[in-house]
Parts: sequence; C-alpha cells; structure tokens
Amino acid sequence: MAKKILVTGGAGYIGSHTVLQLLEGGYSAVVVDNLDNSSAVALHRVKELAAEHGDNLSFHQVDLRDRPALEKIFSETKFDAVIHFAGLKAVGESVQRPLLYYNNNLVGTITLLEVMAKHGCKNLVFSSSATVYGWPKEVPCTEESPISALNPYGRTKLYIEEICRDVYRSDSEWKIILLRYFNPVGAHPSGYIGEDPRGIPNNLMPFVQQVAVGRRPHLTVFGNDYNTKDGTGVRDYIHVVDLADGHIAALRKLDDPKIGCEVYNLGTGKGTSVLEMVATFEKASGKKIPLVIAGRRPGDAEVVYASTARAEAELNWKAKYGIEEMCRDLWNWASKNPLGYDSSPASTN
Repeated sequence: MAKKILVTGGAGYIGSHTVLQLLEGGYSAVVVDNLDNSSAVALHRVKELAAEHGDNLSFHQVDLRDRPALEKIFSETKFDAVIHFAGLKAVGESVQRPLLYYNNNLVGTITLLEVMAKHGCKNLVFSSSATVYGWPKEVPCTEESPISALNPYGRTKLYIEEICRDVYRSDSEWKIILLRYFNPVGAHPSGYIGEDPRGIPNNLMPFVQQVAVGRRPHLTVFGNDYNTKDGTGVRDYIHVVDLADGHIAALRKLDDPKIGCEVYNLGTGKGTSVLEMVATFEKASGKKIPLVIAGRRPGDAEVVYASTARAEAELNWKAKYGIEEMCRDLWNWASKNPLGYDSSPASTN
C-alpha cells in the first residue's frame, strides 16, 4: 500500500512541487489548504503532470484552525506522516499585522499537532526557514548556529521549532524533522507549475519575473552599500525541485528508528548576490531588468548561506541545480504563465 501523506499548504509554491514529487515517488497525498495565498489550479496541474499517479491526490479546502474539519479528515484517513507547509510568509506584512501571523501560523500548527497526536500520527516534516538565523555573525549557517528572528514571520518559525522540540521531549514517540529552507527559486521544468504570489511579491525572483513579463516597470534593489562583492545582499538560492526532493529525503529519514526532533538546512551552500542573480536571469530570458537602487530594508541581513553538510550526510540529499537552471526554469514558467495561474483560459480546466 502506498504511504499516505497529509500535506498542509500543498497548493502553494513549494507545496505543489513537493506534492508532485510525492505522487511520482509512489506516495498518496491528501492536501489541506485554505487557498489564502495559493491556487487550486496548481493542484489540477500537478494531477496532470503526475499522469497515472494523479489519482493518488485529493484536496480539502480547509483552514488548519478549523479543528472539526481537520478532525474529520484524520478520522477518514490513516496518515503515515504530515508535511506541514501551511503558513503566512510575508515579512513586511508580518511587521504590520503580527497578530494575524501569530494566530494563523501558531494556532494552526498547535491545532494540527493536537489532532495528529489524538489520531496517533506522530511523524512530521516541518517547513522552517533560514530566517531563524536572523543576522548571522558567521557564515555558512550550520544547524548549531545561534537562532534568533528579526520579524514576526521569522519568530513564528522559531516558536514552532521550539514547540516541536517540546512536543518531542514530552513524548518520544514523535519523530520530527525541521527543514530550514534558504531561498527557493525556479519552477518545474515543464513550466506548468511555479511561483504565483498574490499582490506585491516579497522575494527577489518573483519580482524579477513580473518585471520581465511587463507587469512591473522595474526592480527595486534594497541596499547597494553592503560589505559584499558588489554591495548587494548575498543569499543562498535553491531550486524548488531540489527543495521538494529534500522533503522526500526527510520523509524517508522518518523511518530511521533513531530520529527524534532533528534539524536540517536545505540550501546549496553557495552565496549569490542580488545583482549576480539578476544578471543570470537576464541571460536566461534575454530580457533587460531595469533597476532602481533604494536604501537598505530594516531587518535585512547582509550575507546568509547554508552549510549543507548535515543534510548531505544524514538525508543523503544534495542540491543538483545551480542559478542558471533556476533562472532558466523560472523564465520558462513566467513566459508561459505571465499572469501566474490566471494566465490562460486553459487554467480553469
């Protein structure tokens, strides 16, 4: 029997790519998503891409804070594990609306953990973030680096990690893997699913993509006076397909009897500056990206990249793709879907 995995936030950017990898890997996936910042069209397309495995996908439009609805899903299906992506993730919005973030991200997670425990499902892969490293004093960031967060969004990730550690300490039947993502970029090579943020994008590459297709006049670069090779901030960008593979590796790792509550970085271990990333995208797309230089954003760190040694050794996982492939696949998605999932009449099928 195929293992059944509950995927919260599975209609989102990273969620949808991971659901596709799950289906292609012979798993059965049940997605729970409130569609707050995602599209049901993504799941239709995942089903199509998964071909004969598409029938192993089902979807419930449910908010994790809706306990009765969540209880009903758990009472109908026995899950082998949960991959928990669901959460609000805009840094700027979290500063303006902290209570919204604490309510959605923390209450949603606590409700999920309580319902999981009640139904005897104690295997969890949680989508954490490199934001928990705050402004790192030393790079690369290892899983032992000090953690602190610079904004309410980052704090929700930090608090959820601490909640998971406490849950495991209280009951050693739990097996929990916390994955700290660096900066996901790119799209499935088919160009059929990709990143489609609502409103103004918060991250560099979705913004670049919208400039390239003519939806925005220019890219604003925040800060060109950092102590880096070209003055712009340096980040560790990771292809979303590599990131999805990291979740499959983490699921397999949950079968290891020695797993307690473990943390792994998912990145490439390489830092790339904003201007390098823009130049690589221009080359991949043949489009010029007009730039406007602005002051630094409060809370933005100068240089953040991952040490990936632990994931390589213990999960047997390593990122395969570089920034050229990330930009190529991002442009393939953007050029085919200039308005994201609302682009074409075909998007409603």
